[in-house]
Amino acid sequence: MKPWIELGTAQIPNDGGTLKLRQRDQEFSISLSGVRGELMNSRAFNSEQQLSVLGCAHLKHHKNARVVVGGMGMGYTLAAALDAVPSSAEVIVADLIPEVVEWNRGPLGECAGRPLDDRRVVVHIGDVGELLLDHSSAYDAVLLDVDNGPEGLTHSDNNWLYSVDGTSAIYKSLTPDGVLAVWSASPDTTYVHRLKKAGFRVEVKMVRERPGKGARHTIFLAKKAGRRPAGKKTS
Repeated sequence: MKPWIELGTAQIPNDGGTLKLRQRDQEFSISLSGVRGELMNSRAFNSEQQLSVLGCAHLKHHKNARVVVGGMGMGYTLAAALDAVPSSAEVIVADLIPEVVEWNRGPLGECAGRPLDDRRVVVHIGDVGELLLDHSSAYDAVLLDVDNGPEGLTHSDNNWLYSVDGTSAIYKSLTPDGVLAVWSASPDTTYVHRLKKAGFRVEVKMVRERPGKGARHTIFLAKKAGRRPAGKKTS
């Protein structure tokens, strides 16, 4: 078996640790210092694709759809989102770490078919929360794959995304029929309750890391569907 070759490292802000990109033959791996095992592997990406398939299912014929992808990863979520939306769409991919974007422009690009080359893509280097907090009724879908679930594993500031305030901000950032989809390594009933409290209708989907096999991952599918958050009355 061929040895792993280190291709690059990147520091996560605020002492979040070091990301390491490695390659072995045609296989790529991204790991985080202090965390056992890999964060991502180019051989196991079905659940990342399903995040987009489920989160963008309502946008196939939606002219000028706007989608936010939180987390560049290895590009699979972004590529699947592009496949799910029409040619008039705009897909904004946000990542805190510029090196991860550059890895996807370079050695990782072929894994997902070089989605960054698509003219519909806009890259935001920075916190995805900035996009969601500053815009109201702006996005038709928000796809979050920035952690191992609804907690800030790789970056503590990500905790805001899953908090009561963050969940409410995401609700407001969506169009009336908008959808929030969140990738997680495991279920979380507390997060489901928080989503419902914000006004979402929630489904929890279990998907495999590879088609029909491998670890089971969770997709929280939260649909706005024109509902108002609990406690608010119409005039």
